[in-house]
Formats: sequence, structure tokens, C-alpha cells
Amino acid sequence: MPLVAQSALGPDWSTNTDKRTINVAELVSGGPPKDGIPAIDAPRFESQRRASRWVEPQEPVLVVALNGEAKGYPLQILTWHEIVNDAVGGVPVSVTFCPLCYSAVVFERQVGEALLDFGVSGFLRNSDLVMFDRQTESLWQQLTGEALMGDYVGTTLTPVPAQFIAFAQFREAYPEAEVLSRRTGHTRAYGTNPYAGYDDIDNTPFLYDGPTDDRLLPMEKVIAVSRGGIDVTYPHRITRERMVVHDQIGEEKIVVFHTSGAVSALDERVIHQSKEDGSTGVFLAQLGDRTFTFHAEGDTIADEETGSTWSITGKSTGGPLQGEQLTAIPHGNYFAFAWLAFKPQAEVFDE
Repeated sequence: MPLVAQSALGPDWSTNTDKRTINVAELVSGGPPKDGIPAIDAPRFESQRRASRWVEPQEPVLVVALNGEAKGYPLQILTWHEIVNDAVGGVPVSVTFCPLCYSAVVFERQVGEALLDFGVSGFLRNSDLVMFDRQTESLWQQLTGEALMGDYVGTTLTPVPAQFIAFAQFREAYPEAEVLSRRTGHTRAYGTNPYAGYDDIDNTPFLYDGPTDDRLLPMEKVIAVSRGGIDVTYPHRITRERMVVHDQIGEEKIVVFHTSGAVSALDERVIHQSKEDGSTGVFLAQLGDRTFTFHAEGDTIADEETGSTWSITGKSTGGPLQGEQLTAIPHGNYFAFAWLAFKPQAEVFDE
């Protein structure tokens, strides 16, 4: 397993290695060099109608909705680029995805007075993407948003709510929203999965030699939530069966939705032929001063208080509350090994 030299990151780096929270030897080369996986710095978008020529209805899309604007980022593109530097609803964001951990996290990239642009370093830590900002070449952990090395040590990026849903669900929920275009300036086999067969619960994580946790299989999918310093893990095997899971984290009452919809991006070679993974969302279980109890009725989610129905995006689609929107909570859908490597004290939700 190739390790970065203890003395420096190499001649291509100007990172301030005197400031760091980790041992440099924890950084492992994932294969491609710095920027070998090219981030998208000038993303182009197109209509859903145009995108439907190349995105199948069941394909997974990472959706970001802020300040009245929504955008869809197909995983068939994110898998090949891992980072998109963009803005949604006037908020500068970095949309990130590490295929090895199945970790999609969206961060605000305005840090103090600085607007940062992120790239792919080529390094992994606990099999997770290590990003770098182009302004200072500080290194950042993708799954946690924590600065590991460089001038920004001590800083953690602010996460933005985002969710995996099927392209068809995205079109229904946000009919006017645009879709990240394949016109990236790079030639890649979009629509195919370069990690065919990786999403298998019996697999071994790639380039991972960190701790294991007996509570979950390493490649088991989980929904992960962090609120007020409390980390909670919801195994897919529970959320998929129940569709609706209520919980309380600290003082907050939350609800986890997990419906049918999106397929995995890392199963079959052709993404749209992959096994179904489902679509997920995590929300506060309240509107104003009212707390609601949700349940599944077949493939439909409804609240017990008014009988209103709700979509996977947390919007009421019918009944007295039609048009109301639940508050989305940042969450992730990860392989268990990756989440627990960084959050070993995380609680695991149990039926």
C-alpha cells in the first residue's frame, strides 16, 4: 500500500504541513495524482427534458435545494469527477461524492471572507476522498468536512442538506429545476460505473485498513445523521423495510423517509441496470409548533394528524397540508465502515 512520504506531500504541493491534525502517513495514494480526477469548476446545466435523453428515470440524482432553487447532480457524472464547485440559491457550494464510501456531502464553500474552490487531491484516508482547496492547498476530509492539514486546520466546512432520489422523483418534485450537463469539458463514459460490483455487502472496502465495528458489516449501507454533537446510524435494512423511522436526537424530533426509487450507482456496469437502493430523506418532524407522526401506507407516506400525504422530498402532496415543506436535515447514505471510521462512537438505531 503506497504511503505518502513523512517529510512532505511531494513537489506538486505547497500545503503548510506544519499545521496538521493527522500523521502524514495516514494519507494513502488512491492511484490518480493531484487533479487526476478532475473537479468540475464551471458546471453547465440543462433542462430535465434534454437530460432525459441520457438519464434513466430510476437513476440516482443528488438533489440540492436552497432558497427556492433546486439542482440535480446525476451520480453517473459525480462518480467520474467527485467534486462540483457551484452555487445554488445564491449560496456557493461544493457538491462532493466519494464512490469508495458512497458518501455524497454538500458543503458551503464560503469560509469567512474567502471563497474556496475544491479539487481532488489523489489521497485517501480511511478509503475516503481527501479534498484540497486551490486557494491554500489545505487538505480536507470529504466525509466530515474537517481541515486535516494546512492553513485551515481548525476549520470544519458547513454541510448543506442534500438527498439521493431517482431522476423521476426529482422531475416530479422540482419540475423547473435544471440538471448538471454531460458537457463537462472532459470525455468520460458517463452512464457507466467504473466500480462495477463494488456495492456488495460481502465486499471488502478498497484501500481500507482502519478499525472495524462488530455492530454492522463494513459494506452495509446506512443513513447517517449528526445533530448537536450526537451521531446516529440508521441501517438501510431497517429503514427500507419500515419506510418511516421516527427518532429524537437531543431535543429534536426527526423522521427518516426511505422509499423505493433510485438504483445504486456502484452495482452493475451500466448504472440504470443496477439493483434498487431506494431514495432517502431526513427531516424535522414538525411544522411550526406542531409535531407530526408519519407512517407508510403501501408506497405512500402520510401523517396521522391530518391524513396529508408526503413525498420523499418532504413536501406534502395532498390533504390539508398540501404544499407545506418539512425542514430538511443534512444526512448521508454511506457504507458503514466509512461512517464508523470517522464516528466510532455513533449510536446505531435498533428496532
